[in-house]
Amino acid sequence: MIAQELIDFEREIADLYNAQQIHSAIHLHSGGEDALIKIFKGIRKQDWVLCSWRAHYQCLLKGVPREKLKAAVVAGKSMHLCFPKYRILSSGIVGGTLPIATGLALGIKRRSEDSVVHCFIGDMTSETGIAHECMKYAKGFDLPVKFYVEDNGLSAGSDTKKVWGIQQLTNPPTFSYEMGRYAHAGTDGKRVF
Repeated sequence: MIAQELIDFEREIADLYNAQQIHSAIHLHSGGEDALIKIFKGIRKQDWVLCSWRAHYQCLLKGVPREKLKAAVVAGKSMHLCFPKYRILSSGIVGGTLPIATGLALGIKRRSEDSVVHCFIGDMTSETGIAHECMKYAKGFDLPVKFYVEDNGLSAGSDTKKVWGIQQLTNPPTFSYEMGRYAHAGTDGKRVF
């Protein structure tokens, strides 16, 4: 998959949203495509991927068929896409996938499975208590989980570092990008739901 395919998918979803064909909140990617494509080259079919409410790219890169993903988004599931068959889960709750990722990794280790959990979180989530607790536990018990901090510098519409009163993120970002094309929720500010 190439970056333009990801961008085109988000554009199609934005058009459907603006045409009022989607009647629930959506969170669209805009940036970081090349970094995600590079990361997913190392993610195998048997691995798990967990992510937040902005998960369209991860679903496509993990192998969820485009039309199946589109149908789920149109049905109002954009913020909580779960495709267990493809080993991908997401949550609309800030930090909601972190304890799930940690538990999955603990189970994988106990069963000696050949699988890794890949957990994607945003810069704001990376500063929450649940993130610190799960990352510390996973590291302390050498669990097969990798955490990826996606830093777009924003928490909804606020500057993440200003919100926390910090100069740099506690957990270094895996990659950074600027959100430019779409608003935090919705598309271009025309409507949120």
